[in-house]
Amino acid sequence: MKPKRRRLWFVVTGLATLGIAAALVLTAFEDNLVFFYSPSDLAEKDVAPGRRIRLGGLVEEGSVERQGETTRFVITDLSHTVAVSYTGILPDLFREGQGVVTEGTLEAGGRFRASEVLAKHDETYMPKEVADALKESGQWRHAEEAQ
Repeated sequence: MKPKRRRLWFVVTGLATLGIAAALVLTAFEDNLVFFYSPSDLAEKDVAPGRRIRLGGLVEEGSVERQGETTRFVITDLSHTVAVSYTGILPDLFREGQGVVTEGTLEAGGRFRASEVLAKHDETYMPKEVADALKESGQWRHAEEAQ
């Protein structure tokens, strides 16, 4: 085999190996990505049931129901709502009318099954994703404006 042809094979083999490695890395990242959605985003986009996502918004007033360790509540962005079911201990700061971000999966019936619930940490904080979603929907009211 001529040296020129041997170099060509090395380059082709190296590029093929690099392509396979890149494909494996991207596949691993895809499995670990968790996207944030607001209730309006879920209404507009086709999210496959069973895919792990983050859902954020405000806990709708009067929607919290506790049955043992399971809590059912509704998350809203003041345009659309999504029913959420969570089994476990909620954060101390979880309450109606406050911003939350939940992580879990969307079920086939449209209910969101949360595996984790994150609540705000003071009166003025709202998760950035939730605030952005409310601003985008035109429903944003900052804490000072609401008083």
